[in-house]
Amino acid sequence: MKLILNTPGLYLCKRGECFQIQNDDEKQEIAAVKVDQIMIATHAAITTDAIELALENNIDIIFLKSTGQPMGRVWHSKLGSITTIRRKQLFLQDIPFGLQLIKEWLAEKMDNQIRVLNKLAVNRRDEERRELIKETVQKLETQKKNILSIRNDETVNNVRNSLLGYEGTAGRVYFETLGKLIPEKYAFESRSRNPALDPFNCMLNYAYGILYSSVEKACIIAGLDPYIGILHTDNYNKKALVYDMVEMYRGYMDEIVFRLFSTKKVQEDFFDRIEEGYYLNKQGKQLLIGEYDKELKVKMNYRGRRIEFANIIQYDCHQIANRILKEDLKC
Repeated sequence: MKLILNTPGLYLCKRGECFQIQNDDEKQEIAAVKVDQIMIATHAAITTDAIELALENNIDIIFLKSTGQPMGRVWHSKLGSITTIRRKQLFLQDIPFGLQLIKEWLAEKMDNQIRVLNKLAVNRRDEERRELIKETVQKLETQKKNILSIRNDETVNNVRNSLLGYEGTAGRVYFETLGKLIPEKYAFESRSRNPALDPFNCMLNYAYGILYSSVEKACIIAGLDPYIGILHTDNYNKKALVYDMVEMYRGYMDEIVFRLFSTKKVQEDFFDRIEEGYYLNKQGKQLLIGEYDKELKVKMNYRGRRIEFANIIQYDCHQIANRILKEDLKC
């Protein structure tokens, strides 16, 4: 389970082999063996004993910005990638194997976008909207084919602009369609990031922030360096590999957020309006995190396995690390 501290003034300490959460009114104890991650999303205090208990149980502690994006974390000093994988990662932009990985990841992203739209079509009686979904799916299929048709002997460095162009075109038509399918009061025209220009994008930005954290953790546990990317360039302090890999899983977050809006669980007071942007407040975060936690327990068929959603990203990262290790590169 994830231990989430998002109420100002909370105090997290150790009591035996449990974490104890205190506030002015009550105390709650949670066994460390039941916790796999601690997320601190607000002003809270944590003792060094609690940090030590987390490290002993291989529980990472993540500090989140108000947007939900991780700004820092604490993990065990022995937890890290092996040198061989890191060295091989540096070659991936310049060899066909790196392009193969990126093509697979972007195709997976578009497959998930198509899956989301096809599920929405099932519940649409409006023929006009069903036709809109059908046309969008066809456009996504076209961009996916464009990506997969890139020659296998090319490298990412040689075709980066083409890859980003195909991905960008697919993203634009996908979100334009979602903006028309969502309940009319929350309709939007396109993606907006920081700040979000509408409630849907606001909640989606926070959901992606949670996703970034999950992918980064999975990379580290699998021995992958989150800063050495393939499609995204390695700028200073930029988690380029996280940005590459997160594309495969965005569709799951899109589905969660869209479901919250379409089932009318989202309320207008879940958002704070600051100047021209929308920001998710405590109530909105609680709703989203609760829905995300429920989704983590859902089992699904994935790459020939029956697996919980919570384990998908970690499974993929281990598979990718093993493939990189087996690749015959001169390092």
